[in-house]
Amino acid sequence: MKILTGNSNRPLAEAISAFLNLPLTKASVRRFSDMEVFVEIQENVRGEDVFVIQPTSYPANDNLMELLVALDALKRGSARRATAVIPYYGYARQDRKSGPRTPISAKLVANLITSAGADRVLTMDLHAGQIQGFFDIPTDNLFAAPVFTKDIMERYNGRRLTIVSPDVGGVVRARAIAKRLDADLAIVDKRREKAGVSEVMNIIGDVKDSTCILVDDIVDSAGTLCNAAVALMDSGADSVSAYVTHGVLSGGAVARVSASPLEELVMTDSIQATEAVRVAQNIRQISIAPLLGDAMQRISDERSVSSLFDLPASS
Repeated sequence: MKILTGNSNRPLAEAISAFLNLPLTKASVRRFSDMEVFVEIQENVRGEDVFVIQPTSYPANDNLMELLVALDALKRGSARRATAVIPYYGYARQDRKSGPRTPISAKLVANLITSAGADRVLTMDLHAGQIQGFFDIPTDNLFAAPVFTKDIMERYNGRRLTIVSPDVGGVVRARAIAKRLDADLAIVDKRREKAGVSEVMNIIGDVKDSTCILVDDIVDSAGTLCNAAVALMDSGADSVSAYVTHGVLSGGAVARVSASPLEELVMTDSIQATEAVRVAQNIRQISIAPLLGDAMQRISDERSVSSLFDLPASS
């Protein structure tokens, strides 16, 4: 078993490497003067089980290209199996035709990854579960729920909790965490007037005098979360926090979160934190390295990965 990483999220790769007590494979991932990606693997990988850790976050196209070139290098280096470990799967929000003459880019990216030489994909909290079906190779979609549940239990023990879905589409995710915590469930009903702008309408459920925890898979502009936090506080919530798997946080999102009623925004390290995120007072990252590392070890040993969904992250 070998671990290879691109430049997208080296700290996460190093944390997984430390968890598995396995050094990162020596490789050079660099750019030519015209910004072409070049990957040179500096160790023998013939017959090896290689895991390439590369979230396709910003800059999405550069990081995706690094992943594709690395997979091709492994295929031509006669690796026995190449697993693309993509904690954050970019283009996942383009999972269907949203209008006439529009692409299904999530499927296109799946085709590219498969054609480049991936034998398997390991990802986390896909924006839409059906994306697993876009791949014609085995695909494991891990959930951050066990990691979130453990953190919530440690920090909010004894409080009256209400898990809140910021929109109707995320109800299944919120319900799963509410069930684990034996907590109440509420839903924010919002109407989106145009892309990237959300308008909170009303709260479905009783949130008065409770500690509300918003749960979502992606926070991008943070408009939805911040508007939801305002609506929950207006409805009598005691406090509002948010747990989100992928912290994209583009544009002025960090400033928006800092100025919002959110007591805390907790994200995984599926995407490397920017300097703005690191210095923000009410944003915190928790590591998914143990969860990913455990899943990678199980895949290498040909053991069950699905059993991880009901276990603590470090089990």
